[in-house]
Amino acid sequence: MPELPEVEVVRRGLVSWVRGRTIESVDVLDPRSIRRHALGTEDFIGNLEGATVADVVRRGKFLWLPLLDASAGPAAGGAPANGRPAIALMAHLGMSGQLLVQDGAVPDEKHLKVRIRLSPGDGLPGQLRFVDQRIFGGLFVTSLVPTDDGGPGGLAESPLPLIAEEAAHIARDPLDPAFSFDLFYRRLRKRKTGLKRALLDQGLVSGIGNIYADEALWRARLHFARPTDTLRRAEAERVLGSARDVMLDALAAGGTSFDSLYVNVNGASGYFDRSLNAYGREGQPCQRCAAAGIHSVMRRDQFMNRSSHTCPVCQPRPRNGRW
Repeated sequence: MPELPEVEVVRRGLVSWVRGRTIESVDVLDPRSIRRHALGTEDFIGNLEGATVADVVRRGKFLWLPLLDASAGPAAGGAPANGRPAIALMAHLGMSGQLLVQDGAVPDEKHLKVRIRLSPGDGLPGQLRFVDQRIFGGLFVTSLVPTDDGGPGGLAESPLPLIAEEAAHIARDPLDPAFSFDLFYRRLRKRKTGLKRALLDQGLVSGIGNIYADEALWRARLHFARPTDTLRRAEAERVLGSARDVMLDALAAGGTSFDSLYVNVNGASGYFDRSLNAYGREGQPCQRCAAAGIHSVMRRDQFMNRSSHTCPVCQPRPRNGRW
């Protein structure tokens, strides 16, 4: 499933192609892909047609496009002119969802579910397409509500203190300029759980999934079962900084693609999987230990119906570990 860097790659691509453009028409080719829009296909289309995409916003792995109705119109750069957007098009990528920008002459993809035709732009493709092979993802229209802390709803080009209603319950992510380490650390210390379980808790810090949690913990030299209530401030700063760094590295590589299901808006795969130090490397030498002349083999443990990958030498398991 795409994690924060992959969703941010998609967000950045959409900003370049769809921000400030008006939705001229919508084709729903498979209603299953808008099943989260409770009012049905006609209402979904009615909310989109004639609206202008004001921005593209991401918090954690949540992605949405704030919409201005036809009467508001876009200001310079697609920002709100006569008021703030009240609704947004929410995109849930699931395991195989793709948002692709395509020229109308490009044949339909095999698993095309929703087609959105956009107003003409100078050399810009005319369609935004939602493609989803496994149909775990989807699109729906949602309300925008004020953020609980008065800060921006998420990472955006023109940040506003509004957030998609379905994302309002999740914490800020490590790449969010408004992220508060002090708040994160206070809440982390109150948890009586293992460190990785806490990192995966979207109510504590959003956007860190299984792959990047393993990579961050390896970089920070901490075991996934380290009790959170024993974590010193410097250790918390180290693991959070490692999470931020590994996601920035993944962004620079276009994300992590293990198959053809995750692609950016132009259909290209990321290649950060070539730079992984922990995830998926069970049975292989720990690269940090090997560089120091120490023999150590990465191990894999069952964790929350998933897996955790660690080095037994430079990430020793705590005696009082919590899984």
